[in-house]
Amino acid sequence: MKFSVVIAVYNKEKYIGDTLKSVLAQTFSDFEIIIVNDGSTDTSEAEILKFNDSRIRYFLQQNKGAAAARNAAIAKAQSENIALLDADDYWYPFYLEEQNRLLKKFSNQYVFATAAEIIRNGKKFQNSYSIKRIDNDAVLVDYFEASQLDSVLHSSSFVVKKSVFDEVGNYNPEIKSGEDTDLYVRIGLKYKVVFSPKVCATYVVRTSGLFNSVKNVAEKANFEAYEPFEENNPALKKFLDLNRYSLCILAKMEGDKPAFKKNLGKINQTNLSKKQRFLLRQNKTILKYLSKTKNNLEKLGLRLGTFK
Repeated sequence: MKFSVVIAVYNKEKYIGDTLKSVLAQTFSDFEIIIVNDGSTDTSEAEILKFNDSRIRYFLQQNKGAAAARNAAIAKAQSENIALLDADDYWYPFYLEEQNRLLKKFSNQYVFATAAEIIRNGKKFQNSYSIKRIDNDAVLVDYFEASQLDSVLHSSSFVVKKSVFDEVGNYNPEIKSGEDTDLYVRIGLKYKVVFSPKVCATYVVRTSGLFNSVKNVAEKANFEAYEPFEENNPALKKFLDLNRYSLCILAKMEGDKPAFKKNLGKINQTNLSKKQRFLLRQNKTILKYLSKTKNNLEKLGLRLGTFK
C-alpha cells in the first residue's frame, strides 16, 4: 500500500467520525488507517467501531499521552509513507492524491507537506507561510525559513518517510504540549520539505485541545537541546526566538516571572517585529485583554495575528 494514515485518539467522540469520513472519501484509495485509542474515557471507541472498512486497523492502549500514542501508531505502519492526521481534523478528498503527486515528482525526498487552513473561533482562515514563491507549484524549502509565520509542517498535513523517524527519533513523550514542534525542529535540521501551496487539509483549534489546555510553561517544548545549532543557522535561531517569544507571552499571562526572564534572555530581539517587542513590554492584564479582543475579532472573520 502507498500510505499508512496514523491517527491517535483521546476523547474525540464528537469529531473522530467526521475525521475518518474525510479519509475514506479520498480519491486516492491505496492506504491503511491505523488508529490508536489512547485510553479514551468517552465513546470514541464506539464511534470508531461504527466504521466497517478493511483498511482500518484499530488498537486500544492505556493512556500514555499524545506523543506515545502517535509513536505506537507509527510503529504499526505497514507503508513507508506515514500520513499523519489528528483525530479532530479533516482532509479534502484530494489530499492523498496531491501527496502522491509530490512523492512521484520529488522521489528523492523524505518530507512532504501541503498548505492548510485553520478554523478558530468558528471562522476559517488560510495559513500564511514565509515562502518566496515564483510559481504555484510545489517547491523544496528549508523548514525554518518557511515557517516563521505558520509552520509548513502540521500533524494533519504532512507525509514523512518512515525512515525519517529512524534518523531523527520519534515524538518525545516527555513533552505534554509542543511535541509536534520539537519533532519538526529535528526534521528541519536534517531534511528539506517538499511543500505544495494547494490547501488540502483543515485543522481546528479547540479550547479543549491539548495546546490550549496546557498553561504551565515547563510542560511545553523549550528547545534547549537545539541551542548548539543556532550559531551557524540564522533561520533556526529566528524560528526558535519566535517560539521563545510565544513562551514569554504565555509566562507573563500566567504570572511565571522566572520562565519569562529565562526565555527573554535567549531571544535576539532583532528577530522579532516591532509589534512583538511592544507586546513583550506589556503587563498581564493588557495581554489578556488583547488576547480576548483577538478572539472576538476572529469570530467576526478577522485574523489580525495579535501575537504573531
